[in-house]
Formats: sequence, C-alpha cells, structure tokens
Amino acid sequence: MSLKISVIGTGYLGATHAACMAELGFDVIGVDIDAAKVAALSRGNLPFHEPGLPELLRKHVDSGRLRFTTDYAEIADWADIHFIGVGTPQRADGHGADLRFVDSAVHELTSRIRGSALIVGKSTVPVGTARRLRGIIDTEAHSEANIALAWNPEFLREGFAVADTMRPDRLVIGAEGGTAEALLREVYAVALAAETPLIVTDFETAELVKVAANAFLATKISFINSFAEVTETIGGDITTLADALGHDIRIGRKFLNAGVGFGGGCLPKDIRALQARVSELGLSHTMGYLAEVDEINLRRRERVVRLANSMLSDKLVGARIAVLGVTFKPDSDDVRDSPALDIAVRLFNAGADVLVYDPKGNNNAAERFPRLHYANDLPEAVAQADLVLLLTEWAEFKALVPADLEDVVAERRIIDGRNVLARGQWEDAGWEIVGMGQHHPPLDGEL
Repeated sequence: MSLKISVIGTGYLGATHAACMAELGFDVIGVDIDAAKVAALSRGNLPFHEPGLPELLRKHVDSGRLRFTTDYAEIADWADIHFIGVGTPQRADGHGADLRFVDSAVHELTSRIRGSALIVGKSTVPVGTARRLRGIIDTEAHSEANIALAWNPEFLREGFAVADTMRPDRLVIGAEGGTAEALLREVYAVALAAETPLIVTDFETAELVKVAANAFLATKISFINSFAEVTETIGGDITTLADALGHDIRIGRKFLNAGVGFGGGCLPKDIRALQARVSELGLSHTMGYLAEVDEINLRRRERVVRLANSMLSDKLVGARIAVLGVTFKPDSDDVRDSPALDIAVRLFNAGADVLVYDPKGNNNAAERFPRLHYANDLPEAVAQADLVLLLTEWAEFKALVPADLEDVVAERRIIDGRNVLARGQWEDAGWEIVGMGQHHPPLDGEL
C-alpha cells in the first residue's frame, strides 16, 4: 500500500514538496493555518513564482492526489509521514531563528497522533532543535502513539525547486533507528534508483548540513566581492581573476561572480542564525568570520549607491534612475533581503526618482515599498533615464545591447551590477558603463 503523506506549511518549501510528492505517486495533504492560502492552493493557484510548479500543482489538485486543509485532525492519523516545511524566520529581537512555527507543528501533531507515524523536519533549524523536539514528542505523545522523528534538510534553489526535489544532488537523513530511514528510502525510491547520493547520519549533522552549505556559499560570494573592492581601487579585471581561480579544481568557478551581493530568504538569515546559535553554545569566536562575510555583502549595496552618485556628478537628487531587476535572483519573484531592492530604496531615500521594472518581482516589491515607481515593461522603465542600473540578471536584461536603450534614455550611463553585459560593446556605442570590481576613481570617503 502506498504511503500517505502530509506536508505541514504550504509556503515555498511546503508547496513544492507537496506537489512533487504527488508527482511521485503518493496521496498528499498540505496543511496550513492560513485559510486564504489553503483556498488558493485548493483551486490550483500558486501564490508565488516558481517555474514548472504551477503546472504540477494544478495537475495533482485536479487528479485528487493532492489536497489542502487547515485541520490537523484531518491528517494526524491519516498520514504515515508528516513533513514539516514551515518557515524559520529571523527573530525580531535578534539574529536567531524563530522556531515558533516548527514547535507548533510538532505540538499539534503529537497531541493528535494515536498510531504509528514518522515526523520529518525539512525546515532549516539551529543545531540541537531535533534533539529538543524528540524530547517534546516523548513527553507529550499519547500512550497509543509510536512516533519516530527524522531530519531531512532541503536544498532547493529558487527557479529550480521542482528539479531539486525530484532529482536532488544529495539526500540527507538524520535519524535514530532504522524505521525512519526505511520509510524515507521508500519516499525517495526514484531518486535513489537514479543513484542520488544518500547520507544517513545523526540529528545534529543533518541540521548542520544545510546551514554549513549556505555559510560556505555566502562566504564564497563575499570572498570574490572582497577582491572586487581591491580591483575597484587599484585596477585589475575581476572576471578574469574569477575565471583563473575557477580553474583550480579545489575552488571551482560557480558563485565566484562579483556583483551586488547575495540575498533572499535563506542565506542572510541562515548565516546570522548560525552565528547566534554558536554564540549560545559559547563558541562565538568559531564563526566570527561570518560577521565579515555579512558586512562585505552589505557594503556592496552602499557601493552601488555611491557609484551612482559619482556617475551623476553628485546630482543624485532629482535624477531619473531606471532599476532593472529587484528580485534577489532571476527566475523568482522573491524580494526578501534583496540587494537590488535595497539599492533601489536607498537611491529613492537619497532623493532620486527611481523607476523599477522586474519581470516577476514588481508586485512583491510594491507590497514592501509602495513609494517606489514601478514600470510595466523595460521601455517604460528606461524612458528618459539619466542612469540605468542592471541589478538582477534576468535573461532579457543580459541580452540587452546599446541599440535597445540609446534612443529612449536621457543619458548613456549604465551600472552593470551583475557583470553580464559586453562592456566593450557599450563603450564603443558611447556609453559610460561601470561594472562590479571595475576600477573607478575613488568615491567620497574612499582612499
């Protein structure tokens, strides 16, 4: 008999996991306390942008294999496996992770389960969380219940979430005892048959894998951006430098791209939560370098603002600036901690007339910062612009050539915040173009 699966939390992670589990052939119920979100998903409507996921959602809502509810009682003894995919945002009073939603999900399930079940955490949590939850389950479980616990971290990339769920580059299971491993091997049978690496380990290692991966990725991005600060000051080609480093098999070329820095709902909060957790463990010196990783990342945003001011001859106030892209990465509508949106807001606060265009992110950005002006398309955004900023490397922006803009802008100035344009082509067409890591006369306050 096929396993029945519930997924607690129907945000980016939960909705993706639920739809993909249905695609693998399981009967799935998604659970969320947000009745409006549940109603939308039940109609097959996805409240965020993720390529390929809307079609998967509608397919399995229509087939009846996937449905949604707000009622924990409906799934407590119905499902064999309960995946927890709720958010763990940064706490309002510090850098630590807010675990209220994870704790609530475990309490709600534990209080209702009467038979055998497996609870599987997928949310990104501080190390030690699963061990603590195991204690809660042992204390609160009904005498008739037999509840196993495992931690199975997600490694989704926005824009590739369906592929990353269906064909992951690795699977990690943190568990005690063989029951959890056996059930999860059944869940992931297709991926395992395709020889996806499987790491079975303890709770703590499974919890650390995700935050360690994000900390390493953030460090790599800030590493190349620290060298961009050097080449901006003294000269040198940051892209060639990155290419040369990338040929070293110990390093690799991926994510060695100088730019405006990282953002999104994972990297910034996860490296801060990791620092907070090791500090709680009395090991604050161990992850001290992450504070500098974070600081380098934030400096890139201010660098772009100061560069814009310099290119406008200190006449930022009243200047018309076109911002192309406000999501933290392409193929996503996610503007959480987006460096691009932060730069747009900083320019607006400095007195510039900022007009934003993003293929998918305008609505989410407008909810956060309604005072910015949002264009419906690229021509509207760049019309009569004194300066153009390319801040998210959407395909339509990467494909731009000077002729696309030169008859509509007021001045031929552009900042390539992602180093994706052919600089020589733009310079030959009479544009002043500056990329990240490119040598530039010292800005105010720089030596």
